[in-house]
Amino acid sequence: MKNKRKIIHIDMDAFYASIEQRDNPALKGKPVIVGGNPQGRGVVATCSYEARKYGIHSAMPCKTAYKRCPYAIFLRPRFEVYKQVSYEIREIFHKYTDLVEPLSFDEAYLDVTDNKLNIKYATEIAKLIKKEIYEKTGLTASAGVSYNKFLAKLASDYNKPNGLTIIREDNTQKFLDNLPISKFFGVGKVTQRVLHNLGVETGYDLRQLDINELESIFKNRGYLFYQLSRGIDHRAVEPYRERKSIGAETTLSENLDIEDEKLINILDELCEEVAYRAEYLKKMGRTVTLKIKYGDFRQITRSASLINPIFTHEDIRTNIFNLFKNIEHNHKDIRLVGVTLLNLINKEEGTNITLFEYIDNRKTKYFLIHGLCPWIFEYMGR
Repeated sequence: MKNKRKIIHIDMDAFYASIEQRDNPALKGKPVIVGGNPQGRGVVATCSYEARKYGIHSAMPCKTAYKRCPYAIFLRPRFEVYKQVSYEIREIFHKYTDLVEPLSFDEAYLDVTDNKLNIKYATEIAKLIKKEIYEKTGLTASAGVSYNKFLAKLASDYNKPNGLTIIREDNTQKFLDNLPISKFFGVGKVTQRVLHNLGVETGYDLRQLDINELESIFKNRGYLFYQLSRGIDHRAVEPYRERKSIGAETTLSENLDIEDEKLINILDELCEEVAYRAEYLKKMGRTVTLKIKYGDFRQITRSASLINPIFTHEDIRTNIFNLFKNIEHNHKDIRLVGVTLLNLINKEEGTNITLFEYIDNRKTKYFLIHGLCPWIFEYMGR
């Protein structure tokens, strides 16, 4: 990879579930599901590889997961623990480079082209990082090594768990040509269906499409697909990128009616995830947005602008639930929901509110919960 950047993508293996198995050795080798109550309306946040053998995956209703594996062990998430482990892993990354771009608690890009230890080969650094992570945390990670972010990410996903895959310049095209189209960045279910109708099943098929044809069908994304099918990605690893939003969304395993209480539990878990990401990044936001996509793929968003910035699970949940309560019931099933925190500021900038502002916030929150959404108050008290 002469004159190319050296990029590593590290992705922890079944991060939440692996921590639970680490902290309770009796869980090792057993199907562990982190998420809601199987007797309630919760969904799977993540699960161990033992559970995945039963076809269980994230966003699946816990009741469905229970039917597939009645012997599975269901646990509630411990985000504070996950966050602390994530900090420990990040410290290991920074021993080698400060060009670290964290994507979430459990994955990050590293640019080790000019690393602190002057190690020549990125593969050697990836091996050392995996070894140190295991020695310090008892957890395994999968690593991908290549000369850009797109390829490094593909490589880390290729041989999980505890894998290490290298995509070199001389084997890039062969690797991409054999890759299922669903593995390409930006190809969701709808795009995949369009491509399948065009006879595109693999990266090789995608590469045969003319750029004009791609752009006529997919607009700006057409040029992206043209580049990715050839292994081209010029994005830099951005450790100090100014984040504009913090969000989480999930495609439901089955379409749900807006009045289905399963949605409340799913939204609550998304709010919790956004809150912990905000805490991890030391950010607060002045706007919250609720995103809903229906079964016919029509999408709506609803936002609330706030006087004072927020970051806690409780505050995000209160505002999102209020937005959700006021969505018009149009008798269409919902297939995707998302929660986003925007207009971000650094946490230290938003903590200097007065006592009167605090009291006013609490009054507003009380009104939202008790006045507009009494059914949510009942849910929150469970």
